[in-house]
Formats: sequence, C-alpha cells, structure tokens
Amino acid sequence: MFHIKTILKQAYNNFAEYRDQSEIEPWKLKEREIFLYRLNLENKKTLLEIGAGTGRDSLFFQQQGLKVTTIDFAEEMIRLCLEKGLDARIMDFTRLEFPSESFDSVYALNCLIHVPKSEFDGVLEEIRKVLKPDGLFFLGMYGGKETEGIWEDDFYEPKRFFAMYKDETILEIVQRKFALVDFHTVDMGAGAPHFQSILLRKS
Repeated sequence: MFHIKTILKQAYNNFAEYRDQSEIEPWKLKEREIFLYRLNLENKKTLLEIGAGTGRDSLFFQQQGLKVTTIDFAEEMIRLCLEKGLDARIMDFTRLEFPSESFDSVYALNCLIHVPKSEFDGVLEEIRKVLKPDGLFFLGMYGGKETEGIWEDDFYEPKRFFAMYKDETILEIVQRKFALVDFHTVDMGAGAPHFQSILLRKS
C-alpha cells in the first residue's frame, strides 16, 4: 500500500487546483443533499469527511450548520481546505487519529475506491471506531464490476490505483461492519462504471 499511497498523494497534489476549480456534477450535489436531509432528520451535529480533497463538500456541510472535521493525506488538498476556513488535518484514513465514538457521521465520497481490496475491511473498522453508536456513514464508490489496479487510461499523472466491486460484493462487505440504510446506483453512461451510493449505520 505504501507505493500506492505515494503515487496517489503525488497525483492529487499535482491536480489539487484543477479539482478545486472544476464544476461539481449535478448528481453529486443531489447525493450530498440527500445525506444532509438524513443528518438533519436524525439531528446529527458532527461530521468527519475522509479523503476530502479540496474540501468543497465539507464547506457545504459546514455552511449548513454541521461541525465538520476534514482530513486528507495530500498536503495541497489540505492547504485548499484551510483556505476555506475548515478544520482540516493531514491524516491517512487507514489510521484515524481520533478518540473512539467522536463523530455522529462520516462522509466518504470516491476515496475508498483507492484502497486495495486486502485493506478495505481495516479501513471500515477505523470508520466504525470513530462513529458514535447509531452514527451514519455515507460511502460513495464507483463500481458495478470487479477491478483492481492502476487505471491505464487515467489522465492524472502519475496514474492512480482503483479498486471496484460488483454491487452484491460491496454490500456483503460493508454489512459485516454496519447496518444498511439505503443503497442505490447512479448511471454514468454506456460502458462506464456506475456510482454506488451506500448509506450505513453503526448499530
């Protein structure tokens, strides 16, 4: 994983400004609105975003009144988060340095897709550990097919590592640690992986 992380960090540091200035797709805006609705419905007050990138989603949740903590392992991403006034820290989500049961909710959009399949369970356990009982966990992944490795068509340099799962596989894995609240997919077009929207609860 060390070599994979080194490449990922370099890729995201290189493309931090690009990601910060690119437009957020409407379906992603809808996904976070749905999650916010659920958080408000259950009176959840604190949120940890892992693999937060430039912090645009964290800023949205903060502006909606949540107490947000933001982590990423790429220094340039955290610089952009801090510029937005976020409580942002350089941290690897494979080792979350927070006390147990610190947060009402965790938000992970398209970051766990970079975790090797052999290490995925361990990351889920880290997330479970920092969630309060009855806490909510939003997991967004690209998938629908089984793949693992460097994406050769990636326009990022260096090219990134991705791991994807069939729907039934990812649901079986996450339900070892969490209770399933909702699952739906978003179509990304012909031939492309679809988006897996998974809402989970620490039961």
